[in-house]
Amino acid sequence: MKRRDFLTALRHGPTAGGRAARVDAWTWVGGGGDRDADEWRRSFARVRGAGISGVLVGGGDTTVLGDAAHAEGLSFHRWTWMCNRNGDARVQAEHPEWFAVSREGKSSLTHPPYVGYYKWVCPTRPAVRAYLRDLVDRTAADPRVDGVHLDYIRYPDVILPRGLWGKYGLVQDRELPQFDFCYCDVCRETFRAQSGVDPLDLPDPPSNEAWRRFRWDSVTALVKECREAVHARGKAITAAVFPTPRLARRLVRQAWDEWHLDAVFPMLYSAFYLEDLPWIGTSVTEGLKALTAAGGGTSLRAGLYLPSLDPDSLIEAVEIARNAGARGISLFDMGALDDVHLAAVQEALRA
Repeated sequence: MKRRDFLTALRHGPTAGGRAARVDAWTWVGGGGDRDADEWRRSFARVRGAGISGVLVGGGDTTVLGDAAHAEGLSFHRWTWMCNRNGDARVQAEHPEWFAVSREGKSSLTHPPYVGYYKWVCPTRPAVRAYLRDLVDRTAADPRVDGVHLDYIRYPDVILPRGLWGKYGLVQDRELPQFDFCYCDVCRETFRAQSGVDPLDLPDPPSNEAWRRFRWDSVTALVKECREAVHARGKAITAAVFPTPRLARRLVRQAWDEWHLDAVFPMLYSAFYLEDLPWIGTSVTEGLKALTAAGGGTSLRAGLYLPSLDPDSLIEAVEIARNAGARGISLFDMGALDDVHLAAVQEALRA
């Protein structure tokens, strides 16, 4: 699928009479495991039969997975981890200086926040941008890949969703220094050149608007380089993002309404935020409003978290997202789609 075909598939609005149009459905897929080509085809045929039209696949062999997805009529997008380089042994060994540094002065390579796999590179560094841009360019160059799906295209969570505070024994009613990134030499020197002040010398770095904007813009600049590389290949580029531009800016330094991607997949995991299902619709509305204000052209698919949705709640969540204007949904993840949930997806998509 060329980018123009992907965009054509997105352009459906309200039907005659004002009723919300049908949404399309995608699912994130972990590409690991020891399944062979026939097993992948059976897995993909199962979800395609329920009405799912595309898969966002991480890991595994692109030839096997891409061919299996296409054989079952699915769009195949490569789900690509960006700033979180936990599995990138080469970068960890050869470029430890690339890793983001907290306000405490500790590298995420040696002192990852929250969990051991939170090892993040700094998007301000030109060498990091070049490395990640080349990564997505090589991904997009594969003829089996219909699009590139960016994930972890942000800083570490300076504040976790409220529903996760108890899990980590935290109360994050302010930005704590051990979770506040990045204060590496390149970030400090670049910001000082722009503003005349070292961010570590600010009386209260979290409250400084210019310092917040600096980090939003660092991520956006990385996205821009990746977008240009993928579009030059004639492919679509999308991203998994935090629920709304307002929350994304505050929690992970992500100004995704300014990215001008082909589509965004906000992770509207209501239980993580101690919210009920109508919050999904409110978040879709807020996201679409921000995208329109930024110039439009980016569609929005609501990411739904299956472990916190029973089948009836899943049907309701799809309806809420559709009525709020989402062009589609995406489910995390294919492994959680048991037969009952899959039947619910099929029912929701036919409504």
